[in-house]
Amino acid sequence: MKVILLENFKRLGSIGEIIDVKRGFARNFLIANKKALYASKENIAQVEKLKTELSKKDNEKKLNARALFEKINHKEYQIKKLCTENNELYGSVKPTEISKLVKEKESIEIKPSMIQPIHEIKSLGKFKVKVSLHSEVDAEISIKVESAESIQ
Repeated sequence: MKVILLENFKRLGSIGEIIDVKRGFARNFLIANKKALYASKENIAQVEKLKTELSKKDNEKKLNARALFEKINHKEYQIKKLCTENNELYGSVKPTEISKLVKEKESIEIKPSMIQPIHEIKSLGKFKVKVSLHSEVDAEISIKVESAESIQ
């Protein structure tokens, strides 16, 4: 199904681009969240007129993402979790926990879907986590996992 993008996407394309995606992805995500329109002649003409406006909005989002990038890039956050004697965690550190941690420390709202741990965090130690703030802006933070107490 052909759609016209209303936002920049890292792996899909940029504003105003006509792309071919699966019907379900188009209907259930892109069009439902107003991130794309069906590629009809009327919509193509409409998007051409709105292209500059959409670009301005995207640039504003990028500036906001850059401001967040300056605040959190290369920062280290500590989290305490229960662990076994051989330093393995009960469960793992999830993006929702990291999101709450950043909100507590920095008062910055980051959605869990924006957080991508490079490796799954299942043991004590220091881990790098990528935070995708915008299609062109990625920050990297460190999560230091410490033992709350050992359970035998």
